[in-house]
Formats: sequence, C-alpha cells, structure tokens
Amino acid sequence: MSGAMRRRGHLVLLAALALALQPPSAHALALAPCGNAPGFSCATLDVPTVRAQPQLGSIGLRIAVKGEGAAPGRAAVLALAGGPGQPALPLAGDFASAMAPALSNRDLIVFDQRGVGESDPLACPALHSALSSLGALVEACGREIGPTRSGYSSAESVQDIEAIRQALGYEKLVLYGTSYGTKVALQYAQTYPSRVEALVLDSVVQPGGIEPLDLPTMKAIGPALSALCAQRACAGIASDPLAELALLARRVRRRALKGAVYDGIGKRRTASLREEGLLEVLLAGDLNPALRAMTPAAVRSALRGDPAPLLRLKLLSEGLVPNLPGHPPVPDVALELDTTLLIDTTCEDTAYPWKRSSSPAGRIAEAEAALRAQPASAFYPFDASTAAGAGLLAGCARWPYDTPLPAAGGPLPNVPTLILSGAEDLRTPTSGARKIAAQIPDAQLLVVPFTGHSVLGSDFSGCAKIAVEAFFEGAQILPCGPIPNLFSPTPAIPTRLADLRGVRGLPLKAGRTLRAVVETMTDLDRQVIGATLQREQRLPSGSSFGGLAGGYARITTKAVRLHRFAFVPGVTLTAVFPIHEGEVSPGTVRVGGAAAAHGRVKIGSGERISGVLGGRRFLLTVGSLGSASAAAAGHRRRWLGLAANLLPHGIGFPLGPLAHQR
Repeated sequence: MSGAMRRRGHLVLLAALALALQPPSAHALALAPCGNAPGFSCATLDVPTVRAQPQLGSIGLRIAVKGEGAAPGRAAVLALAGGPGQPALPLAGDFASAMAPALSNRDLIVFDQRGVGESDPLACPALHSALSSLGALVEACGREIGPTRSGYSSAESVQDIEAIRQALGYEKLVLYGTSYGTKVALQYAQTYPSRVEALVLDSVVQPGGIEPLDLPTMKAIGPALSALCAQRACAGIASDPLAELALLARRVRRRALKGAVYDGIGKRRTASLREEGLLEVLLAGDLNPALRAMTPAAVRSALRGDPAPLLRLKLLSEGLVPNLPGHPPVPDVALELDTTLLIDTTCEDTAYPWKRSSSPAGRIAEAEAALRAQPASAFYPFDASTAAGAGLLAGCARWPYDTPLPAAGGPLPNVPTLILSGAEDLRTPTSGARKIAAQIPDAQLLVVPFTGHSVLGSDFSGCAKIAVEAFFEGAQILPCGPIPNLFSPTPAIPTRLADLRGVRGLPLKAGRTLRAVVETMTDLDRQVIGATLQREQRLPSGSSFGGLAGGYARITTKAVRLHRFAFVPGVTLTAVFPIHEGEVSPGTVRVGGAAAAHGRVKIGSGERISGVLGGRRFLLTVGSLGSASAAAAGHRRRWLGLAANLLPHGIGFPLGPLAHQR
C-alpha cells in the first residue's frame, strides 16, 4: 500500500477512534434551531473587528451547525464560500450535500464571513453615488468604512475560524473551500497546521491571493478554446477560435461593436460591446458552459458583420435575459457578492505591483510599469489594459491603506488533501491547483474535463462527486473516465434564408424555410438553458426571450408561446405549445415573414416533422433534412438531455455554483 493510500485509510480510522476514545467538550455557544436553514442549529459569536485594535468594536459572526450540536465530535467540516463577499448560510444545504460523505462522523459548520450576510454586513453608500471613476468610488468607500477597513482581510477571517473552532469545542477541522474559500482555508492551514484534519479545495486561489495582472487567466484562454473545439467540434464554425477572438478584440478596442437586440416583448433595442465586455462574456462561460458553447459562433458572426448574436450573448451573461415583462431582472440574492466586502478584502489582500506608501498617482505609474514589463503575448488574445481592467487594480490604486501588505504564510501541513480543478477554468486555472498540490506531498489532484469554475457546482458528469466519496472512504482518487462534452459548440449562425440549404423533395424556398424552423426552435432551447444556468436556478413563470431577429417567446407554467419569433431574418414563428404536468406537448407553428415559404409545421417531441410550406405538404424525419439541420436537432437533444422539459419546471444543478471575484 502506498503512503498516500495509508494516509487515506488513516483518515477514516483516526476519525472513528477520536469519537470513541475522547469525550466531547461542551459548547461555549448556545445553539438554537435556525430559522432559514432546516436541520441546522445557529448561534452568533462576537469577535473583534480589528484584533490589533480591540477598541474599534466587534462583529457578530452568524454560525450554523449541522450535527450533534451540544455534544460535538472531535472533528467537524467547516465550509467556506466564495467571493470574497458571498454569504454562506443560504448555501448550507448545498454544502451539506457536497460534503455528505464526510458527515457520518463529523458535524458541519457554515458561517457568513465577517461583513457579509448575517455577520454584520458592510455598507458603503458611496458605491451608489455618481462619482466619475472606479478609483473615486473605491476611495470614497474606503474612507466611509473608516479605520475598521483593515479588519476585513482574509487574515482576520482565519482568526475567526479559529475562534469558531474553540467556541464550539472541536479538536480539528476538515476545511472545504471553493474559489476564494480555498484561499482562506489554505491560510488557516498555514497558521494553524495542527488543527487541520484534511483539506478539500475546489477551484484553488493561492494563499497569497489572486495574480493582480490576470496572467494565469490570459494563459488559460487558448487551451480552454482548444478543448471546446477538440476533435473538429468547431468545424464550419471557427477555423482558429483563439485567433478569431484576438482579431475581434483588436477591432472592438478601436471601435465598439454596436447593433440591435430584441427584448422580451420583441422591442428592438440598441446595445454595444467593447474589449472589456468581450472578456467578461468569455469569463461568464467559466460558470455557464452554455455561454462558452455559443461563443465561437457568435465571435465569427461579429467578424462577418453580424453583431446580434454576440450582443445577445453579452446580455445573457449579465443576467438580463430572459425578461419578465413589466419587471426588472431579479438576481439570486443568495449567490450575489457583497460589493463593499469584495472591494475591501480585495484591496487589503492583493499584492498589487506598487508600494502601499506611494500616492495613488504613483501606484498607477508603478502598475503601468509592471504591465509594460510583460510581453504582449502574456495577455493574448487581449491587451494589457483590458487584462488589468478586468479586476480592481485601477480602483484599489486609490484605496486608503493603513496596513502593510500581509506577510507570506508558512508551509502547508501534509494532511490528506483533495484538490478539484476544472480543466477549462479561467478564473482559477489548473496551473494554480498544481502549485498547491506540489506543496502537499500526499495531495490528490483531480482535473475534470469540460468543466470550468466551481467544480462541484458545475460538473454534470458526477466525476468530482465520486472523488469526494472516495476521498472520505480513504480510497485513491481515480482520473475521470471518458466524458462527453454536453455543451458542444453551437453551429454557425445564418444571416439570411439563402444561407441555408434546401431539402430533397421540397422546393428550394420551402426546404430552406423548414430548416429555419428547426434551427429557430433549437436556438430557443439554447437560450432557455443558457439563461437557466446563468441564474443557477429555475426560471420564473412568465420568462420571455427576444428572438435573435425579432419577436419573442414566453414560457409559463401552462404553455410556451411564440409570437413572430425569429432566428433567421425574414422567417417568423407563431405558436402555442401547451404544458401538461410539466411536459411540453406538440404544437403547430404558423410560419410567416417576408423571406419565408408561408405555411404550418407540426413539431413534437419525436423525430417526425410534418406540415405544409409554400403549398407543398411534407412528412419527414429530422435525419432526412441532411447534416445542418440534423446537427441542429442533435444539439437540441444533447442540451435538452440536461432538462426534463422546457423551464420553469426543468433543469437540475449538481450544486449551487459558488462565486469568484471578478
């Protein structure tokens, strides 16, 4: 048996012995049932806001415990959310699901980190003012927070964890963190190595924090696109997706991409996108594989003079699709980052390329010098200013620092460690996970294909979940087996009916129109699934989607309604598909538009398509339409394999993905 295997076996055995041989200590906190977390008991622990300056007051940390409560075991799992600035208590059930294999003989601790959620959240009215720049907003916010601003660092959160451990009477902790939570977990392990039983790290942020120039992210873009397009998956869509992305980035750097999009009532609106927005679309695909799958075709369309697909993708990535007519978009509060805490912790923690004693102008000059010192290739396919603008570098240059840069931590303890990394993660690339794995001799690293950030939250294959089970059983972690890409790249987007081929047995115009009908329905499916993944929850009844070329589709609990919904210019679809007991029933589409062969097409859940177009009757199968429409239908089947039916009844997520600063 290898040393790693022996250590995994010891993990299970020692936990059991600790429970059997040592009497638990009593709680210093009075736990009571939580009002908003069933199965958990809650308490509030007061800790100093700034431990070096106790006169500055205290913070009440809101803590939830799942387990024995008044008689805890000697070890517990402590879960850490992302961000910084993401509340953890709303995700308590997700944490319990993710760590279920560890909870048969351990309690689970979840808490809102200082300054967020129910732990005395920070407030910064300046962020809602009309100040002219990000730097001015950040500076005003820091001054509003006042002398306690240094208390919202990760180092203080590490001390909070130790205070929680002592107050609840646990001997050791299994630390489970995702994204920013891994940074705090690693810093705790450096500071209190003897108190760590094991580490589970999902999407690793280095203990020293993010790389301020975003160099690892830039370097990861090419491999992620290559993986998406492997085995000729982008054939006919993009010959070189990275080069095309770079070309478009150069164009929108000089002049913004502008065009029209259609909202949820079919109203035409203008939209624009610059290089920073293009990078944000790409990063949104990190948590939403549907967005990533739609990106190569949208980039190709923009290069060919059709900005609509990419502009619509931008709105989708921002959560502005779908619409609820008459209502503004409603974010999922549980998954939103607290902006004030995000700014404070990022500015206090990050090793930006400047001296904190420099003036704001001096800091900017030092940062620009650091950017110039990098070769242009380090930021490809974007440029240095875009990479720097993706984070808070320009804002934190005006942060009112009171403390020096945090000192580097000590070595990491050699404890059982499972590291999970998405092979296509751009926010926390696998290169960072490998660095941490190299520092812990017995660490096991699992890289999950076709997965981005927050692995347990976005891995539809189940490979990461199996790894967690094996880890807590003391077994060796095996690589993921062959995994298909459920979100393969979407086909090239037609700009006119003539871009589509005809269908054998039908007049040319009728055949092209039939292909347009199939691809329009497929496009609606993609938008629904992409929007659902973006919200990380089911869509509300009444959600409405603008067509790429006009009209809209509305989805309620009773029906899917299309009103002159258009994907191909000049081909409109109007229809009602009833929903019975959560199942979408077949319906007949009325086809119109200036370019179309008018008529009706009956669409069901099977392979048959029938109807009348341009006066010609037909009864066909999707396969008989030929490669393009068959491919579109194939995409539809694969994507809808994730959902029981069209939402709001449908898709189920592995877990609620955890956020990462961006």
